[in-house]
Amino acid sequence: MFRSTTSLWAPPLLNSTERIRPIRSNYSAQPTLQIPVTKPQIPTPSRIAGAGAGAEAAAMPRWLSVTAGRDRCYRRSFTAAGLRPSTTGLGDGATVHLWLPRRPDPSRPALLLLHGFGALSTWQWAPYLRPLTRAGFDLYVPDLVFFGGSSTPAPARSESYQAQCVMAAMDALGVARFALAGVSYGGFVGYRLAAMYPAAVDRAVLICAGVCLEERDLAAGLLAVSDVAEAASLLLPQRPDKLRQLVNLTFSRPPPLMPNCFIRDYIQVMCTEYVKEKTELLHSLVNGRKLSDLPTITQPTLIIWGEEDRVFPLELAFRLKRHLGEKSQLVIVKNAGHAINREKPREVCKLIRNFCVDSSVKVRDRHKVTWSNVIRRFERSRLRRIDSGRPLL
Repeated sequence: MFRSTTSLWAPPLLNSTERIRPIRSNYSAQPTLQIPVTKPQIPTPSRIAGAGAGAEAAAMPRWLSVTAGRDRCYRRSFTAAGLRPSTTGLGDGATVHLWLPRRPDPSRPALLLLHGFGALSTWQWAPYLRPLTRAGFDLYVPDLVFFGGSSTPAPARSESYQAQCVMAAMDALGVARFALAGVSYGGFVGYRLAAMYPAAVDRAVLICAGVCLEERDLAAGLLAVSDVAEAASLLLPQRPDKLRQLVNLTFSRPPPLMPNCFIRDYIQVMCTEYVKEKTELLHSLVNGRKLSDLPTITQPTLIIWGEEDRVFPLELAFRLKRHLGEKSQLVIVKNAGHAINREKPREVCKLIRNFCVDSSVKVRDRHKVTWSNVIRRFERSRLRRIDSGRPLL
């Protein structure tokens, strides 16, 4: 089902840095929100960096766009799950857009969900909302800077700056302590959050987050790319062939059919905004990166990895486990690649819930005898009899 590794050595924790102050008046730590609410922003092709086949193609009308329609469905799923969009202004001119509970409950533990590169936070976390809400969590889902509705005029591009912006937004909302889960690049930001603000982060779930990556790993051939420029051309695809290559690299079992018209539509809607700034984020993430400079977080940490991850190979999972030591757990999920949050949402959601939930939190009784539960148990038992040799993870 999963494998675990043993701990070796871990360097000391670095000192925390000062937080970016959010703009607010008469601030109180009470759960009552004083943050202006705005509609979530949908990316528009206004800041295209570099021309390509995808950029040259004529834009599909918004009302005909399959990608835009799917994006609206994902945002509606957030609203249906009891979340609402909000935008927080920060002291350096940055703005952080995030989804938060419509009616926050201080008695429920807060869980921060951080997205990775690629699709927006709504696309990456939509399948997790209802299960985690029912498990007793108040969910907070921000857009990282230069993704979705978040941006900054500041020149900073590091994951530490991203962590400062997220923490400032959580401060403005009066959320003093929370657990977090981060996918890929979101895991990099989550790791920095845990290192910089140990009093705020209760525990962390890092999903396929190669935080122990070193710059020399690219030249050594550990990754599928040899330099940052090649990585940017894949993670920020501007041509259909690059998007196909990205999908084949990140999914264990890529979709067999990807028509060009849908690929161009996806690139036009999702991949043409802040390309220059996102490329700078990648350079800041990799250039000069050394494991010896990485702080060791002290919070309980769950490391989740896809066994067939070809973006961040398993070596980085074992390296992270050795770096964190006994306070970390490593779970390797079978038949999953780097896009494990999309390929195995039920398994990943269950791991997050079981690791982060507090036994004192009152949650819905899933074992209550109702017809829906009886039918669900019957279906599960029938599936086990048909495919009893298949592992859960």
